[in-house]
Amino acid sequence: MNKKSYLDKIGTKDALLVKVNAARNDKKKIVFTNGCFDLIHAGHIRYLAEAKALGDMLIVAINSDSSVRKLKGLSRPIVEERDRAEVIAALEMVDQVTIFDDDTPVQLIANIKPDIHVKGGDYKAGDLPESGLVKENGGTVVILPFWKGRSTTDIIAKIMKSKDIQ
Repeated sequence: MNKKSYLDKIGTKDALLVKVNAARNDKKKIVFTNGCFDLIHAGHIRYLAEAKALGDMLIVAINSDSSVRKLKGLSRPIVEERDRAEVIAALEMVDQVTIFDDDTPVQLIANIKPDIHVKGGDYKAGDLPESGLVKENGGTVVILPFWKGRSTTDIIAKIMKSKDIQ
C-alpha cells in the first residue's frame, strides 16, 4: 500500500513551484499565507480553514527559526521550524508547506504569484510589504478576522503567569 504521507506536503521552493504550476494549469485558485505558527492554537486552525475556503490550493509558508528570532526576539520560536512545518502539513485544509528564511515572503510570492494572499486581522493590507506585488501580479490580499485571545503570545504569557503562581 503506497499511501501518501502528510509529510509529502512539505517541500522546497522549487518543488512547490512545480506543484503550483500544475495546479494553475488545472485552473485551480492558489491561496497563500505565511507566518511563524509557533504554538498551534484554535485561532490558527480557524484562520487556515477560512483561508482554504477562499480557493483550491492552500500554501503555507513558515518562517524559519532565524527569521522568527528576528521578528519575535531571541526566546522564539518555541518549536523548531521542521516540527512547525510538520504540524501544519498534518492539517487537512493545508495542501503545501514550505519554510522561508527571509524577513518577508516577498520573494516567495514573486515566484508563486498567488491568486489570493491571506493574513490575519492583526495586519492591515496597506502595511504588508508584499501587498503591492500581489496586486501587480493580478492577485488579491484578504485580511481575515483576528480571533481575540487566540495567539501564541497570549499562550506564552499565560504559561509564564501560571509558573509565577506556583
